[in-house]
Amino acid sequence: MLSRVFGFGRRAFDSLSEQEILALAISSEEDDGRIYRAYADGLRDAFPQSAKVFDAMAEEEDGHRAALIELHRARFGERIPLIRREHVRGYYERKPDWLVRPLGIDKVRDQAEDMERQAYRFYIEAMKRTSDASTRKLLGDLAAAEQGHETLAQRLGDKLVPKDVKDEELAGERRQFILTYVQPGLAGLMDGSVSTLAPIFAAAFATQDTWQTFLIGLSASVGAGISMGFTEAAHDDGKLSGRGSPLKRGLASGIMTSVGGLGHALPYLIPHFWTATTVAAIIVFFELWAIAFIQNRFMETPFLRAAFQVVLGGALVFAAGVLIGNA
Repeated sequence: MLSRVFGFGRRAFDSLSEQEILALAISSEEDDGRIYRAYADGLRDAFPQSAKVFDAMAEEEDGHRAALIELHRARFGERIPLIRREHVRGYYERKPDWLVRPLGIDKVRDQAEDMERQAYRFYIEAMKRTSDASTRKLLGDLAAAEQGHETLAQRLGDKLVPKDVKDEELAGERRQFILTYVQPGLAGLMDGSVSTLAPIFAAAFATQDTWQTFLIGLSASVGAGISMGFTEAAHDDGKLSGRGSPLKRGLASGIMTSVGGLGHALPYLIPHFWTATTVAAIIVFFELWAIAFIQNRFMETPFLRAAFQVVLGGALVFAAGVLIGNA
């Protein structure tokens, strides 16, 4: 573990021979080509036009790799040393974003631009380490190509992903995010924040015992979270509705339900009853405001209407809890 953090056992870039620099360039181009194809595969279902851009970028990397292999064959023969970016101290690394599904289209584009900038800097530094004219020429050409990839990506994007298609892809990505995370999470937050108000405040005013109130709030919040999570995950597998993974939706709903209830249960860890109740009431206000904000931000509900609905419903449940507790 320490060797990976501090670079023990790795070669310094300055210690590499010209053959090893070429071998490192070949392996880096191979890896980048695979990454671009992984990006294309991850985008193909939801963003088919953008996937074509990354297919074209992968073919470009294949051309670079072939040119480097030919140069290595001409100068050093058929055997290419096994050296990769993780063997070199301070060499840039690729984050495994391509393993995450679904891929975010903007994140992928930004990561691809960063990849090209890193590759450009590598070829510039590699040129300084070589004296052979043909090698310097090829490395310089590749540096220029990597620097021009941003233009290439933009050109390919303009050709394969016109603005209306790009806008449609972004709208589709946002819609999928709302269906998979925002809607279940919002439902859970509303359920956890509002439905637990009555039992928690009823217990608080009935017992005026902060510890007992906390235990009741904890059990209500966790129980509601488990129930909401399983309900969300079980009632729709997402295949026909297009709402996405039931596991992700279940986690979003269950976690937010528990968070909504725990928000005004945790203050009852404060031993003084009226202090705990005051803090809990303030937190309830912010919870209801957050619900109204999310409805306005993601569900396009007018803020005043969302606030009125949430505050009215929360106030009624809160009042019911206080009345029942005092009874």
